[in-house]
Amino acid sequence: MTTPVRKPTGRVPGWVKVVGSVVLLLAVLFAGIRMSVLPGLKDLFGTETQDRSGPALLESIQDISRYDAASGNFQVVVDLEKDARFLPDAIRGSRTLYVGAGTVDSYVDLGSLDDGDVRVDDERTSATLRLPHARLGTPALDPERSYAVSKQRGLLDRLGDLFSDNPGGEQAVQKLAVRHIGDAAKESGLTARAEANTPDMLEGLLRSLGFEKVRVTYGD
Repeated sequence: MTTPVRKPTGRVPGWVKVVGSVVLLLAVLFAGIRMSVLPGLKDLFGTETQDRSGPALLESIQDISRYDAASGNFQVVVDLEKDARFLPDAIRGSRTLYVGAGTVDSYVDLGSLDDGDVRVDDERTSATLRLPHARLGTPALDPERSYAVSKQRGLLDRLGDLFSDNPGGEQAVQKLAVRHIGDAAKESGLTARAEANTPDMLEGLLRSLGFEKVRVTYGD
């Protein structure tokens, strides 16, 4: 007497189907939120922000011997577009419209003065100072006044954001904004304003110390 051999069934267990459906549903919801296809779900799955940062550590201290004589406020609209060869923008590509606002200071380095740059007469009533020309500081972008107006990304770029630690990062447009603000500061006459303001400050300071005549010149 022979026993018939049972063929393995091709049916998938029910619990596997349930788990697969749940995973698929969560993936679709997550992708919809990240790709702004289902914006209403952001309120449903709201997150709570907690600051768990440690205390800031002091790394170094530098003595500042410069006089910030003028400061300029600037604003620039950055329009950055990245295209891919042989692919339409809807598939691969991005375009960001960003408003960058920041400040640039112009200063005179008083710490570089030596004995030959400061001359005082014997009666200590007259002083002559030779200062270095004013310089521009590093542009500082103000995060409170800078913002992205619009972001357009292709499908592949949106999918890439799902696996990115910094989705939709704005470093590229921020760097461009800083560069454009720095270029604008060079053409703004900010250093000339600083060189005009510095003698007024020094004259007021030295006259309060008893000097009757104060002369300030510039030269490297």
